[in-house]
Formats: sequence, C-alpha cells, structure tokens
Amino acid sequence: MLEFFSMFDFLDAFKAGMVLFAVIDIIGSIPIIINLKQQAGDIHPALTSLISFAILVSFLILGESILHLFGVNIQSFAVAGSFILFAMSLEMILGVKLFRDNISGKTASIVPLAFPIIAGAGSMTTIVSLRAEFSAINIVVAIMLNMLIVYIVLKLTEKIEKVLGVGGIAILKKVFGIILLAIAVKLFTSNVKQLFLEI
Repeated sequence: MLEFFSMFDFLDAFKAGMVLFAVIDIIGSIPIIINLKQQAGDIHPALTSLISFAILVSFLILGESILHLFGVNIQSFAVAGSFILFAMSLEMILGVKLFRDNISGKTASIVPLAFPIIAGAGSMTTIVSLRAEFSAINIVVAIMLNMLIVYIVLKLTEKIEKVLGVGGIAILKKVFGIILLAIAVKLFTSNVKQLFLEI
C-alpha cells in the first residue's frame, strides 16, 4: 500500500488529468447538459460525479484484466485508443458528428450524462491507454480532479454558458480539439514503436 502511494507524482497526475479533461470535454458538453435539464427537469451534480468516478476507476482496475482475457496487450489498446481520440478531436475541430448517442430518459444524471457522455468509450479508452505512461495512483488522482471539475461545471452550467456565450464555447471546443489531436498522435507514435519491437 505504501509503495502504491509512493508512486504518486503531482506532475504526472496533472498531465494525466489534462488528457482526461480534453477527452471528457465537460465545457464543450454544456449545451448537451442544458438540453438534458430541459428534458429531465433537473440534473444531480453529486450523483453524476460519483457514478462517473466509480465507472472510470473500475475500468482502470479491471480494464487490463479484460484486455488479457481477449489476448490484447496495453500497447495495442493504446494504439486503438489513439484512433478514437483522433476521431473525437475531428468532431471538436470540424464540428462533425462521428459518434451517435441518444440523449433521453428520466435518469439523465446517470444515463446518458454519467455514462456515456462523461465516462464513455473515449474516457475509458483513455484510462487504459494512460496506464502505458502513468502509474495507477496518478491516474486515480487525475480522475478525482476531473470529477471535481465535472461537479463544479454541472453546478454552474447555466452561469458558465452565459459568461462564455456560444462563441466562447465554440472556441474552447476548437482549442481542446487541437490539443486532443496532438495527444492522439503522441499516443499512437509512442506505443506503435513498442508493438514493432515485440514482433
């Protein structure tokens, strides 16, 4: 247990946190969240944050075991994940819709907000992919920091939208899209080399 905590590094946790922040894109999801509030009547920030945290940490712990069950190593999954991050970055930069998710239901705080909008395929892929670069404790801290941000954003969604405006949100999506694209390229190049070395 002490060895687990001794592997904590604030800089690594911050780096992992920034990757997750770009992927979760909670700021860019503000229009979706407002639409969900209109459909469901209300959103519960604490419940959404806790469920999202539980899903992501569970996938962090069990994700690699599931991969081994299918005979896939972490580097292969990271390379596959880089393609998903690449597609997500194109969505954000070009404003195209590549992933289709139905946004409806009375339990909007859990489905679809906690899953799959926050703890969806992209963030799950990123969690497992980050294992190739960072220790588990740093990723857990990164998840905690992001869930804190998610909670704050959900509490202040309408106020944030008024401050940023449509133009401000659009600019943020483009900026984080470019960052995510760079991350996808780095993730691909760093892990594909390892795959070739194993052949």
